[in-house]
Amino acid sequence: MRLPDFIVKNAEPILQAWEDFARTIEISGVALDRESLRDHAAQMLEAIVADLRTKQTRSERIARSHGQGPVATEETPAETHAVTRLMAGFTIDQMVSEYRALRTSVLNQWMKEIKSGADFDADDMNRFHEAIDQALAESIASYSRAVDVSRTVFLGILGHDLRTPLGAIMLGADSMRRSADTSPRGVKLSNQIYTSVKRANQIVGDLLDLTRCQMGPGIPIKTTALDLLPLCERIVDEIRAFHPGVHLNFMAHAAVTGQFDGPRMEQVFSNIISNAIQHGDNRTPIAVTLAQADGHAIFTVHNTGEPIPEAALPFIFNPMGRFSQRSVADHPPTEGLGLGLYIASEIVTAHTGVLDVISDSVQGTVFTVTVPMQRPAA
Repeated sequence: MRLPDFIVKNAEPILQAWEDFARTIEISGVALDRESLRDHAAQMLEAIVADLRTKQTRSERIARSHGQGPVATEETPAETHAVTRLMAGFTIDQMVSEYRALRTSVLNQWMKEIKSGADFDADDMNRFHEAIDQALAESIASYSRAVDVSRTVFLGILGHDLRTPLGAIMLGADSMRRSADTSPRGVKLSNQIYTSVKRANQIVGDLLDLTRCQMGPGIPIKTTALDLLPLCERIVDEIRAFHPGVHLNFMAHAAVTGQFDGPRMEQVFSNIISNAIQHGDNRTPIAVTLAQADGHAIFTVHNTGEPIPEAALPFIFNPMGRFSQRSVADHPPTEGLGLGLYIASEIVTAHTGVLDVISDSVQGTVFTVTVPMQRPAA
């Protein structure tokens, strides 16, 4: 008996085995009923049967074995199943285990049929494994996409909802520190609160920017004609005041006027300089330069200290790629997610510019921002 015919004939025992296994999986949500436990399993079996009955050329078979099968134009049952399992509280490991159980159930029952003397086509087994693997790949991809979207939406909601209470705290602390009735100790405490909340507000802003990058075409910018020199000077002065023990050397010899988004470029200056202070050797000066050449604004920050590990350089502007699960488990990221460099990179990209870094034990670490003075025509 051909395997697709066997599956059609024994669909109910196969589905019951799927249901029985799914019932053993412990989830955090409400226990699922019979219909939910069998969720899309029947449709997946139908898709597998249709695939097994479809003639396949040798080249198509090779492509399929390499994961290059035909791409569905509509959402497949396996993709829909993954989202419903996520919403029901299944982890991705638990969802994958369902496919392993389905594979085992079908093959065990089919082997009993073969051992009883029924004819079989050996090629059906290979085709069946390919079909299960295809459904599994679709489910994993769909599950991961759904997790990414939900995480991004959560970050956006969190950042948006935190803005209001943080703004109220900042306004209150600012009023207290400026009030003539506040005692010297109260002024000191108000300044500490104001500084901390301002930092928290910046982190929230970075989260919102991260959400924009994950859900849209990148960070939006609004350029106007302006000189970057006073902006950069102001950021350097603010950082000097916040880090009085750090020696910042700022060098700029002329105005750098062009089409820029001022507040966003201030973020770039602040994030890169702050990164140098956080990770560099503050016993030596940090060199900050701003200049123009060949129609481009060029901003550099040079610090000494431990170089960036070579393995980390390709991911230095990607906070998600910088930490593997193993590295996070062994070395928790106590210094934060490092969104600053990622946000700076996205802002520079939005200006059609480039953010580069070189780092070694001899010359130290140098971040270089190169942004065209005039935005190219769309």
